Amino acid sequence: MVRIFDFLMAFFGLIITFPILLIVTIIGYFDTGAPIFIQERVGKNKRPFKLIKFRTMSVDTKSVASHLASTASITKLGSFLRKSKIDELPQLINVLKGEMSFVGPRPNLFNQDELINERDSRGVYDVLPGITGLAQVNTIDMSTPKLLAETDQKMIQTLTIKDYFKYIIMTATGSGSGDRVK
Repeated sequence: MVRIFDFLMAFFGLIITFPILLIVTIIGYFDTGAPIFIQERVGKNKRPFKLIKFRTMSVDTKSVASHLASTASITKLGSFLRKSKIDELPQLINVLKGEMSFVGPRPNLFNQDELINERDSRGVYDVLPGITGLAQVNTIDMSTPKLLAETDQKMIQTLTIKDYFKYIIMTATGSGSGDRVK
């Protein structure tokens, strides 16, 4: 049932937000020269997939978790995209492809060993990663691996259709602040 919701919302979301996607892509070319950011992340069953986002940091920024990146790396457009969460819109493609869900644990990088161990021991990789979830709406990010893994596990064990839509609405209306940047 969730996959049907994911597919339909991603499909219609891409159609509805197409003008925004186009405008941000064009402005992004002037901002960084490379408006789309693609990064390998850990997916369901720890399989790699390519996460798609709008670039919010300069092109030469080291590929690390957001909480380890410097705020100096964030571009002016990137700051706006992060605050408005527009940088997440291209992930609708990941949802459409079945690599992600709207709601699930945020996908981490393969170099985040502590988080991978914490999540692995709690069965977090048994589900699709998501654009948002319980941790995100409660401002828990990857800088606290154990707490994040515990929160992800709790969400997975208790997730209902009502919660699924609640987390999406909370994210769309500004709950949580996304991944911190130092």
